[in-house]
Amino acid sequence: MSEWLYEAGIGEARAVLVADAGIVEARIELEQTGPRIGAVLPARLVEITVKGREGRVSFAGGEAMLAPLPPGITQGSTLLVELVREAIPEGRRTKLPRCAPAEGPERGGPSLLERITASGVAVRTCRAHEPDHFEAAGWSEVLEEAQTGDIVFTGSVGGALRVSPTPAMTLFDVDGYPPLEPLALAAARAVAAAIVRFDIGGSIGVDFPTLTGKAARGAVDAALDAGLPQPFERTAMNGFGFVQIVRRRARVSLPELLRADPAAAEARALLRRIERIPPPAPAQHRVAPGVQKVLAANPHWIAELARRTGVTPIFEVA
Repeated sequence: MSEWLYEAGIGEARAVLVADAGIVEARIELEQTGPRIGAVLPARLVEITVKGREGRVSFAGGEAMLAPLPPGITQGSTLLVELVREAIPEGRRTKLPRCAPAEGPERGGPSLLERITASGVAVRTCRAHEPDHFEAAGWSEVLEEAQTGDIVFTGSVGGALRVSPTPAMTLFDVDGYPPLEPLALAAARAVAAAIVRFDIGGSIGVDFPTLTGKAARGAVDAALDAGLPQPFERTAMNGFGFVQIVRRRARVSLPELLRADPAAAEARALLRRIERIPPPAPAQHRVAPGVQKVLAANPHWIAELARRTGVTPIFEVA
């Protein structure tokens, strides 16, 4: 039986879909002041970047790329838009969110809790004084997979995946030992599961071992189809073992989110661990310089931790 577990953390909200005592989907929503995906709000066209096709709009809380452009719209015009994709981190730069023309009424985008509640699957809110249901399901292991990109899988044979987000696509590299056909089949199931678990969208490339024989390549294609929910498109495996998958992309994947600011991810994880320490919680904590910098920039996180634990924490550089 499937169940969503939810935590209202400090600096982030967390949710995992658990089935058979394992995590099927893992989601993190960072605290934010701007509008969420799905919000319908007024905006102003500040620039036409591609005549008749695309422009840049501004709104309360930020900017986004607008496509398609309504017929006859001119620079400076106002209109209602719906946010359809988050900002995407790409190394040193961030790709602006995307939006589309919309009709009213204005509305806010759903929060993570609202989205999982609307899924129809039971939701259990977990609290710090309770047993750690997230860890029991494998939360730390999932975060480590997303941060490092290293995923070990088993099947009739074992192997490993290396996940590498790039500006062009998310790449999966399959590693393992012969026999190659069962390795590729087990890897296809692991790739599909990782795509769902990490909410990876957009263009995805998978480099499988080179398989000889149409039947063997077709079996891998079928395993991907069975493991990925629609809608998506994919190419058939080519003679070099490469498959491309394209899925709708609305949000940042978990690997992208954690790797965009590793120090902030470590700081939020630290706050979660401290919050779960049985009272009396220690006051002093030694942290890496990057983590201390993040915490110093977010004093409301420290204030919230003090409110929840009853102890004002002191963070010193290790």
